[in-house]
Amino acid sequence: MNEDEIRSVIERYLHAYNTFDIDGMISVIHPDIIFKNVSGEVVTATATGAHEFKKLADQSKNLFSARQQTIVKFRTTDDRAFIEVNYEGTLSSDLPNGMEAGETLRLKGRSELIFRDGRIYRMTDYS
Repeated sequence: MNEDEIRSVIERYLHAYNTFDIDGMISVIHPDIIFKNVSGEVVTATATGAHEFKKLADQSKNLFSARQQTIVKFRTTDDRAFIEVNYEGTLSSDLPNGMEAGETLRLKGRSELIFRDGRIYRMTDYS
């Protein structure tokens, strides 16, 4: 895949993510996806395979009434992409850390993605 094709897949994924379109997210991931979310130095979520990823995506969409990831940096090397994002999400329910429904969570994060067969095969999100 060239850089434009990789960016297109990532943008389709983020559009689906931002609009809570789980089927749209699934359409651009590899059936054997390996996903990991890392917050600080702690792995907070993992999924192996599209079925597990879909379950995780369904669970997480219920935490927010609105969410937006925006790419601020993008680069590729071979079949890999590295992006930095600004994230903003409005909570739809209270969290154990004391944040309450209606509050806005703002983070800066980065993701490393590996592609196979024109789809996202590995995705590791860091925040």
